[in-house]
Parts: sequence; C-alpha cells; structure tokens
Amino acid sequence: MFEDTFLSLAIFDLDNTLLAGDSDHAWGEFLCEKGIVDSEEYSRANDYFYEQYKNGGLDIYEFLEFALRPLAKLPRNELDALHQQFMLEKVEPMMLPKAAELLNNHRERGDYLLIITATNRFVTGPIAAHLGVDEIIATDPEEVDGQFTGKVSGTPCFQSGKVTRLNNWLEANPHDLSESYFYSDSHNDLPLLEQVGHPIAVNPDEKLETLANDKLWPVLDLR
Repeated sequence: MFEDTFLSLAIFDLDNTLLAGDSDHAWGEFLCEKGIVDSEEYSRANDYFYEQYKNGGLDIYEFLEFALRPLAKLPRNELDALHQQFMLEKVEPMMLPKAAELLNNHRERGDYLLIITATNRFVTGPIAAHLGVDEIIATDPEEVDGQFTGKVSGTPCFQSGKVTRLNNWLEANPHDLSESYFYSDSHNDLPLLEQVGHPIAVNPDEKLETLANDKLWPVLDLR
C-alpha cells in the first residue's frame, strides 16, 4: 500500500476505524451503567443520535448539547476517575490488533500519526495516548478554570469541520495533503477523504463502501 518511503502525514478516524466500536456512544452507555445520568432517558437519546450519525443526518450542535452536558455536572477529578474505569471496561475490549499493526507500520516509516475525531477530547484524548499517536484533533469541550461548562469550544470536528480543523492545524504543522493518508469507516468523513492523496476505507459503512469502490479507493478490514 505504501508507495513511498519519506515521511508522510497518516491521519486516522478513531471510532469504528481504529476501534471496534464507537467511544462516544460507549461513553454514554457507561454513564448510564454507573448511574451518572437517567439511564432510560439518556440511553434512548444516545441511541437516537447514534442512528442519526450513521444515517448522515446528525445535527452536531444538538448532539453536543446532549453529550457534553454530563461533563459539567461532575468535578474534573471524578470525571478522570470515571474515565479510567471507562478505558478498562469499554475501550480496551474495542482495541484491534490489526489497528495497532497499521499504526506501527506508519510509525516505523517515520510518518506523523494524527487521529482526527468528532468525539470530544475528554473521551478520546486518553485513547489517543494509549494508541501512541503523535497528536489528536478532536471536538473540544469548553473549559473554564479547569471545569467543563457543557458547551463546545470552537468548530466541532465533524464532516466538513474536520477539514476546517485540519487546515487550521496545518498552518502550524505543514504537511502535504497530496501525500497524506486518511483512514475512515464513515461516509461522514467524505469531505476529508477527498482532500488527501491516499484515502482508505476501513471496515466502511454501506455508503462509504459504495463510494470507495466507485473511486477505486483501497478498502481495509481491521476486524
């Protein structure tokens, strides 16, 4: 798959790409299981938004109003302790050996490893650290004096927002997108897949698989 040997930017979606599941949805399930939120009501909304995401009709601001609200209800030290449990109970079972191998292949080439994800940074930052990537671009929850407010800060890292956020990052981290890789499972990432020289579909949803076949993009199975 790798046609060159010089350093490139290797970009990875996280949920259902490097992970065998969706960390955002799993975090919602975890909050329900731990009694942090009203289980029945929150679970129903969590499933609703996840279906909207998969169908390509998610209102990202409506979702973030829902998803970030619980972060504002607990002190940061309690949230961090919950996240450690979340990593053990929910995230580690979603880890994929083939994803680790893919990351290591790029790492050994000297490529710069970047995760770009719509899921908020509180949930995904520790996952990126566990995977050993160089950096993560994620949706940023607003913080004031170390406490989350329940609001979003800046542009959500979703659909065309991923392109915006990546372009902002590239201003300080110059890389040639024509030589960059982007791995994703979702048709929601089409705006960014079309920006890179090496778009690669990973266990793609039905819409992305059709597009990848039409465009002759590589399709990987990491499961």
